[in-house]
Amino acid sequence: MIVKLSGGTVYDPTNGVNGKRRDIYIKDGRIINKPDIQAKIGKTYDLRGKVIMSGAIDIHTHIGGGKVNLARMMLPEDHRDDTVKRTSITRAGCGHAVPSTLTAGYRYAEMGYTSCFEPAMLPANARQTHMEMADTPIVDKGAYALLGNDDFFLQMLAAKKDQAAINDYVAWIIQSSQALGIKVVNPGGINAFKFNQRKLDLDDKNPFYNVSPREILISLSRAVHELGIPHPLHVHGCNLGVPGNKHSTLDTIEGVEGLPMHLTHIQFHSYGNEGDRKFSSGAAEIAESVNKHKNISIDVGQILFGQTVTASGDTMHQYEGHWHAHPKKWLLMDIECDAGCGVVPFRYEDKNFVNALQWAIGLELFLQVDDPWRIFLTTDHPNGAPFTTYPHLIRLLMDRGFRNDMLSTINKAAASSSILASLDREYSLYEIAIMTRAAPARSLGLKDRGHLGSGAAADITVYTEHRNKERMFAKPDYVFKDGELVAEKGKVVHVTSGGTHTLRPDYNTGIEKSLVKYFERYVNIKLGNFKLADDEITDLGKGKLIIQPCVR
Repeated sequence: MIVKLSGGTVYDPTNGVNGKRRDIYIKDGRIINKPDIQAKIGKTYDLRGKVIMSGAIDIHTHIGGGKVNLARMMLPEDHRDDTVKRTSITRAGCGHAVPSTLTAGYRYAEMGYTSCFEPAMLPANARQTHMEMADTPIVDKGAYALLGNDDFFLQMLAAKKDQAAINDYVAWIIQSSQALGIKVVNPGGINAFKFNQRKLDLDDKNPFYNVSPREILISLSRAVHELGIPHPLHVHGCNLGVPGNKHSTLDTIEGVEGLPMHLTHIQFHSYGNEGDRKFSSGAAEIAESVNKHKNISIDVGQILFGQTVTASGDTMHQYEGHWHAHPKKWLLMDIECDAGCGVVPFRYEDKNFVNALQWAIGLELFLQVDDPWRIFLTTDHPNGAPFTTYPHLIRLLMDRGFRNDMLSTINKAAASSSILASLDREYSLYEIAIMTRAAPARSLGLKDRGHLGSGAAADITVYTEHRNKERMFAKPDYVFKDGELVAEKGKVVHVTSGGTHTLRPDYNTGIEKSLVKYFERYVNIKLGNFKLADDEITDLGKGKLIIQPCVR
């Protein structure tokens, strides 16, 4: 059966369509060219006066894995703030800052999102992460494997192993954990924290391995690039949240030797230490550097005011921030001596100088980075704010008057320290479509997502244009996932299972000889049990495995 979406105003940056009226045809879950006149149209949606975009893509959202589960268990009070009742369509769920798997899938679909990517999957915890993602309904999923603090990799660097061997290890990790990319968190710093080191800058040496964060970043960036992994190395840099950390960020951008790199939640890495309070915005300098270096992409990690929880693999800086926990509880843990985990609940206050300036810094970054193809809309869910705040964030970017009204309500000293009032840029619908659809799909190598061309997956969102963009983006008229209508007027009407995106980079299987010996001596499970087989994902009965190509 062919479905016709008739007369809508289309924003499809991948195909250069900027606000033009088009008809879109769907067949067997895919978008097709206009069929022959004899073809039977099964259902037509009259979308005159509506806005059509592809389904939105969240490139960085914590929706599965150990730290998210720990946050869920730690915050029963959060469960009461957002509940989903059991109906004939949906199962019961709960959670606001850290929603359950079910609630996350429903809420994303209701906002018009059709793909979400977990950015910090520990390979040793990959099986659990994939089980949670499989239990997240409707949306497509994928995850980036964590490296850069694991003992095996750091031993390789310390022993001066050649790049080819490192590439083999990275590719083996991708395949074994069914990952879509590689993430590094505070390169070397999580490991150094275990040796009682409390700070690790870009050229500081790990006290045990004598390896610097710069060496880790360059070797992993080269591996990702040379293996043809589409998404650049996903980097949570040094000194998260530390006043003056803009210098580490600028050095990282300059020091990666022109290799592609994605800097994540960069708002938390864009701080100066000027002024009486020794805390200031470094957004202008960071934006200037990103504009200059075309090999760099970023997501912002915007903070928005209210209660949330910070959940991160960066134990060094979660420990540093645990004094500010709200409510007063927190935890840190180690995982197989390869990574860490820290969960610290937090409430961002608009009258607090630091929180208010963090809010302004994120918006300054959005408004000063020129190229919407290299900056992505995120809150580092749930660290900066729950993902359900995205419509509010979009309004801040598209409506200068509203943004300035909000600016007038925050801490006065923070407002006067920010250049936000002088920034008159307003994002267009076309730029929003780039930042939330076309650009994430391109960065992740998803050739058939993020656009509305023939052959694309029929992941489509339909909005009623409204002056209040928060209202517009909060409750789309229609959301289609693989051609099936899953949400209408902001409510789930049909539950499907999305796919899991992964890669198959080539590598020399000889790397397993070293890994077998390492696992037998140091790891709690056998090498064969560490690997996640295809059927472990597909046999869950919830979606399919989508293997994306590597492109050298």
